[in-house]
Amino acid sequence: MIKKYLKLMVCGCAFWAGVAMAQEAGYIQRQLHNAVPGGVAVLGLGNQEEAPKASFEGKPVLVVRDSNEQWIAIVGLDLKTSQGQHEVVTDQGQSLGFNVGHKQYREQHIKLKNNAHVNPSAEQLARYEREYNEQIDAYQQFTDRYPSNVIFDLPVQGRFSSPFGLRRFFNGEERNPHSGLDIAAASGTLVRAPANGKVILVGDYFFNGKTVFLDHGQGLITMYCHLSEILVEPGDEVARGASFAKVGATGRATGPHLHWNVSVNNARVDPQIFIAKP
Repeated sequence: MIKKYLKLMVCGCAFWAGVAMAQEAGYIQRQLHNAVPGGVAVLGLGNQEEAPKASFEGKPVLVVRDSNEQWIAIVGLDLKTSQGQHEVVTDQGQSLGFNVGHKQYREQHIKLKNNAHVNPSAEQLARYEREYNEQIDAYQQFTDRYPSNVIFDLPVQGRFSSPFGLRRFFNGEERNPHSGLDIAAASGTLVRAPANGKVILVGDYFFNGKTVFLDHGQGLITMYCHLSEILVEPGDEVARGASFAKVGATGRATGPHLHWNVSVNNARVDPQIFIAKP
């Protein structure tokens, strides 16, 4: 029943997805370009008829059209990206340089009752390693499909409780920076797709709890975790605005919220960059 509903939603939204992309095109570059670690660089690739291909550090990058019928490359810059000059290379032999600036992210200190989520046992670490590799494989996928939209709707409404990039300390011990955006919402709140996507991974993980990965095309992947319930299976197509999960507090969580990751060319970047402005 769910699969049938999702497929109908995809067909019904096909026209509107095209309209949304056209409406967005005039401000894609203006909204998304934020060339800092954890941000995005947007570069013009020309107005040729055929879509060009581009790569950054050997990885293919997202390419879409803008309002001037120009192709643009949307390049994800992970938190470890060094400041200074970088370049994107095209299949036509172009080398397009851009500068990555500085950004300082703040700290967050969290107290967890379950100490295993701070200092896991050897068995739990082995489980985490398996789960980590499975999720990295999902982030590395690159398909030829073009995203229905790259300016996103919020997957849930709520307070932004933990922004992207925080230096995180659990029970006083520093861990990896926060790789996504936390949105506080009541348990059971429906999570909706910010763009058309294909479900490429679901799981119930040690740290992330119940988790869904959506592939929107061209290396644009989104991840949703700490869910209370998952309403889809791998291979399902989910239309923009369709519900596919419910908010929860599974895994390493202190209360119900949605942890939302956005990944571009296998770089986790700040989801707030992609959220439609009022």
